[in-house]
Amino acid sequence: MLRARIAATGSYVPERVLTNFDLEKMVDTTDEWIRERTGIRERRIAAEKEAASDLAYEAAKAAFKKTDIKPKDIELIIVATVTGDMPFPATACHLQQKLGLKKAAAFDINAACSGFLYGLSIANGFIKSGTYKRILLIGSELLSRITDWEDRSTCVLFGDGAGAAILEATNEDRGIISTHLRSDGSMWELLHMPGGGSRNPASKDTVKKKMHCIKMKGNETFKIAVRTLEGLVRETLAENKLKISQLSMLIPHQANLRIIQATAERLDMPIEKVMVNIDKYGNTSAASIPIALDEAVRQGRVRDGDYVLLEAFGGGLTWASVLIKW
Repeated sequence: MLRARIAATGSYVPERVLTNFDLEKMVDTTDEWIRERTGIRERRIAAEKEAASDLAYEAAKAAFKKTDIKPKDIELIIVATVTGDMPFPATACHLQQKLGLKKAAAFDINAACSGFLYGLSIANGFIKSGTYKRILLIGSELLSRITDWEDRSTCVLFGDGAGAAILEATNEDRGIISTHLRSDGSMWELLHMPGGGSRNPASKDTVKKKMHCIKMKGNETFKIAVRTLEGLVRETLAENKLKISQLSMLIPHQANLRIIQATAERLDMPIEKVMVNIDKYGNTSAASIPIALDEAVRQGRVRDGDYVLLEAFGGGLTWASVLIKW
């Protein structure tokens, strides 16, 4: 049976580090308050001239260094992002140009923090159908560009970065086993950016009202996320006749350490089997899971034959899971 497997991963984060102590000088907050409520100690901030395609390009280069697959072998580029280079064309097209891939198809997807997992599901479908054999999937975000740095409830949460996965077709007993995508548009107001689209096009008024910045109802989102993610993980495992104990690694979206810990506790899963790097990068939306996955691979925490479960929850609301046999 044809499956999609992740042949290589890569990631990139900007050089500039913004610590909690730096934020103390910007808004009414403290390092202790941020760490206790989010688990974040620092995050990365892109340079002034860096854009989503630049971060994506660096992550892609890192991935290509780990495989025999060459850029010219890629038939499709998918970029998951809410902070693309520009409204159009797609950031994937900018990345295609940087990589010099004139024959590859390219498009973006927007599923907020669930974007990378939505992308894995799309890539898996293309490969299983035989449409494409090799796909480059990137999650790339510059959330610092849409953060209200005067809003202490949200500015402490977000960072910039990119993660990449190169997928290829395989007939081996490995790769993506199942993908699960969910959404509930009735709760879109919990996490959104109201300005810049056709409903609230850019104007002096939208800028003045900071409508081009992230708006979030944190407490409501937190409660729904924990309950929803627990149910999704249990559903994914049940459909594949697996037990929690058979998972070697859970790689969650890095939104809040308390969400990660609460989900693991509800699942009765040892925190040692959960990938956590939110302390270094904060919430990087669609880039979060591929960055964490790449770190887990580089640290030797993911080995051949391991069952790895990826799960995310984000704006939309959207949530998703992907079960992989590495």
